[in-house]
Parts: sequence; structure tokens; C-alpha cells
Amino acid sequence: MQEEKVILVNDKDEPQGLMPKMEAHEKGLLHRAFSVFVMNDKGQTMIQQRAKTKYHSPGLWTNTCCSHQREGEGSVDAGKRRLMEEMGFTTDLNEIFTFIYRAPFDNGLTEHEFDHVLIGKYEEAPEPNPDEVADWGWVYPDEVKKDMERHPERYTAWFKIIFDKFYDHLMQNASL
Repeated sequence: MQEEKVILVNDKDEPQGLMPKMEAHEKGLLHRAFSVFVMNDKGQTMIQQRAKTKYHSPGLWTNTCCSHQREGEGSVDAGKRRLMEEMGFTTDLNEIFTFIYRAPFDNGLTEHEFDHVLIGKYEEAPEPNPDEVADWGWVYPDEVKKDMERHPERYTAWFKIIFDKFYDHLMQNASL
């Protein structure tokens, strides 16, 4: 199977070419990505524990799902595709913000991403792919924030960065 390619971008999210995913992570080059947050009517967020077999951040907790857009694929379509691949369901998604982050890992790989953050609603239990997800749960954002402060080692590097921005977005929009 051919290795998946990521879309290299500049700091304005303008495509600069394609590169195999592992090579982009080895070189720490800026590329397009997305992060999905699914919430329910109680205001809880669905989080997942990455499978123990993942090549980086195995067994750590993170947002509902995340990955990389494919060439010619919009962020919302990519998010829906990956939700189905990882969590076994799909739902309507909306992009709520974008930002750039860089997160180096102990194994020499670096996530350097222009991240499109997506949000959706869902009420059912997912049917996670065990190759991708070890566990999952519905949690209130306040609980995640407190646990992340006490036990940052339980969470992926990108989730710790993204969650603060996501939490701020929720708090700003709760008062509307």
C-alpha cells in the first residue's frame, strides 16, 4: 500500500506540494491537518485513547479524531471520512478556527501543522476501530481541563495545545 501523503502548506495555508506523511513528520515541515471535536447535547466532548500500536503517542488521550486532508479534499469532508475510519460514525461538522502549532515527539518525529479545528454533534455511542482507538468516553470540558493540569502525561501533545483554544472558543460562545 502506498504511503499516505500530506499537503505541505505555507503559513497562509496555501498548498506547496505533497510529501509522504512520515517524511513530513521526520523533517518537521508545515502541512495541513484537521482536528475533530464531537459534542453531545449535555455539553460533553467525546475523547479517545489512541491504540497502543500507534507509531506515536500510543495509549494517550486526545480529541475525537484527527488526521490529514488528502489532495483535493476539503477539511469537513476529511473530518467526516476520518470519523468513520476511527470512530465508526459520521455527523455534520463545522470549521470553528485554524491555527499553526509545532509539537516534537521523543521518537524524533515532529507535528508541524496548519490545523483546521472542526466541531460536530452526536448522541450515540461510537463503534471505534480497535486499530486506531483503545478506549473512548464522554467528558465535560471542565473535567478534561482539570485532569490535563493534574496529569498532562495522559494526553497527546497536540491535544494539550488544541484543547486550550477549543475551551476558549466554547467559553466565548457560551455567553452568546
